[in-house]
Amino acid sequence: MKNNRKKVMILTNHSYMLYRFRKELIEELMKNYEVVLSMPFVGHHEDFINMGLRCIETKMDRRGVNPIHDFSLMKFYKKILQEENPDLVITYSIKPNVYGGLMCEKLNIPFYANVQGLGTAFQKPGLAQFATVLYKTAFKKVKTVFFENQVNADEFVDRKIISVEKETILNGAGINLEIYEYKPYPKSDPPHFLYLGRIMKEKGMDELFSAAEKLHDDGYKFVLDLVGFFEDEYKERVELLESKGVVKFHGFQEEPRPYYATADCVVMPSYHEGMSNVNLEASATGRPVITTDIPGCRESVENEYTGWLCEPKSVDSLYEKMKAFLETDISKREVMGKYARQKMVDEFDKKIVVNDTIKALDL
Repeated sequence: MKNNRKKVMILTNHSYMLYRFRKELIEELMKNYEVVLSMPFVGHHEDFINMGLRCIETKMDRRGVNPIHDFSLMKFYKKILQEENPDLVITYSIKPNVYGGLMCEKLNIPFYANVQGLGTAFQKPGLAQFATVLYKTAFKKVKTVFFENQVNADEFVDRKIISVEKETILNGAGINLEIYEYKPYPKSDPPHFLYLGRIMKEKGMDELFSAAEKLHDDGYKFVLDLVGFFEDEYKERVELLESKGVVKFHGFQEEPRPYYATADCVVMPSYHEGMSNVNLEASATGRPVITTDIPGCRESVENEYTGWLCEPKSVDSLYEKMKAFLETDISKREVMGKYARQKMVDEFDKKIVVNDTIKALDL
C-alpha cells in the first residue's frame, strides 16, 4: 500500500534551516505521502533520517556564483529527479528554486517554490537583473510561489517573473507555539536587550552598535546580549564593546530559547527579511521587539503596542526606540510582551501556516 502513495521531493540548500523551520510541515506531509529530501548535510540531517526520511546528500556552493559548480548542481538535480520521479517537488532558496525549477520544467514534474526573502540578489541593480532572468526562466511552469510577505510577491509580479495568480502569501514559516512557550517576564536590573542572528552588516549591526554605544555614553544602564556568529569585520568592534561593558558576546547557540527567556527586549534592525523568525520567536516568548519598518519585520510587530518600529539604516531612529524601551515602565513592557504573544497566537501559529501550505499543493 505504501508504494502507492504519492511522492513529494523537497530540494533545499541547508538541512539545518529546513529542520528548524519546516520540520512540522514535513511531519504533516509524511502522514499521507512519501517524502524525500535533497540537501547539503550541514546539521540535523541525522534527525531527518531518524524520522524515517530518505535523504540525498547534495553538494552545493550555497553563496558563490560559479558556473561550473552550478552546472554540476543542475546535472545532479536532473539525475535524481529522473531516478526518483516524484509526483511534485517543493524548492527552498535561490539555487534549488532556479536549478531545481529548470530541471522540473524539463522533466515535466510539477513544482512549488519558496522565496524566503529577496536577499542581496535584489539589492544591487546588475545582480537584480541577472536574478530576474534566472527566476523568469525557471518559474515559467511553476505551480505557485510561496512568499513570506506581500512586498516580495509584488516585486516578482512587477518584474514579470510570475503572474499574480501564481503567488501565495504565508505568514513566514509560522511559529510553533508549543516549542516557543510564553515565559514570565524577567524584569532584569539592568534590562537586557538581545540580538540573535548573524553579526553582519545587512542585519543592521553598524546601527545597533552605534546606538548601544550612544545609550551607554548617555548613562543608560543595560546589557546588549549578542548570540550568533560574527563576520570577521566585526571581531574587533565586538571585542572593544565587550571591554567597555556595552555588549556581552555568547557566540552561536544551537538552542535560542533560554536567551529569549532572559531577555527584556529583542532587537532586530535588519535591512531585509522574508519574515524574521527571530521576531516571531521573541514575540511568542512574550518579549517586546524593536525592529525595522521593512517588509518581513513590520508584519509581526505593532508599533508601540507589541514593540517598536524604527527606520532602516538609521542610528538615530534605533537609538530613540531603544531609549523609549528603557524609559518604559516595567509593567508596561510586560503587557507589551503579552500582546506580542497573543499576536503570534492569532496570526502566526505554525499549524495555520502548515495547513495553508498543504492546501495550496495540488496533491
